Amino acid sequence: MLKRAQRPVEQEMSRSIRMAAAILMTSGALASAPIARAQEFTAQQKDAIGKIVHDYLIQNPEVLREAIAELDRRQKSDEAAQRASAIETVSTQVFDSKHQSVIGNPNGKVTLVEFFDYNCGYCKKSLPDIARLTKENPDLRVVLRDFPVLGPGSVEASQVAMAVGKQLQGDKFLAFHQKLLGSRSHVGKEQALAVARDSGVDMSQLDKDMKSPEIRAGIEEVMHIADKLALTGTPSWVVGKEVVVGAVGYSELAGKIANFKKCGKTACG
Repeated sequence: MLKRAQRPVEQEMSRSIRMAAAILMTSGALASAPIARAQEFTAQQKDAIGKIVHDYLIQNPEVLREAIAELDRRQKSDEAAQRASAIETVSTQVFDSKHQSVIGNPNGKVTLVEFFDYNCGYCKKSLPDIARLTKENPDLRVVLRDFPVLGPGSVEASQVAMAVGKQLQGDKFLAFHQKLLGSRSHVGKEQALAVARDSGVDMSQLDKDMKSPEIRAGIEEVMHIADKLALTGTPSWVVGKEVVVGAVGYSELAGKIANFKKCGKTACG
């Protein structure tokens, strides 16, 4: 997971001092002290304000919990807004790339994009969610994007799967995808080729397609998308202009899809 940037301690202290001073001025406790900027306080005044802040937080620790919750809410809101804006810059690559595979209704009115890795345990657990969503929503178009971030084996499996996608589409590709992703063992080139062979793929053509520059271009494209959308892991999803990171489960995805049908957004006001 990506770590959020941390504020310098000095900045947080300065902010706390300003806030405390404002409270004290309102109550008249520091009516004679100028509070234009924190650095204008004397060392003695800073010590006094710091003690007041410390004592207040010790006596009211729930304030910290509330502040942290609010900070988290604002950060998530900012991230969502940034991702929504970023989606517009890579919209074609996200929803209509030649490097993707589509299951469900190819002409569906609602599109759900999944970024997955064939060795991702949470992606494996999400397989039944996708099956249920496509069954219950005949107008749902599901875009599958290989996002191989879990090592060389994942990259190899991705290369095979993308080449298989040139021969198999729709339900036939879904059967291949489910069998490979549903494997309980670590997946690499050998396992992916075995599943492709069992799926009736022309292995000679598959070998040629795997060596095609398009396969590398497809992986480079998804990495570019991931960077733009700040994807931090698999599975990750896109519905409309919202990015959802993690195995959030059937209910949350179904709710967002239902809302999008209703009002064109994942959350209807």
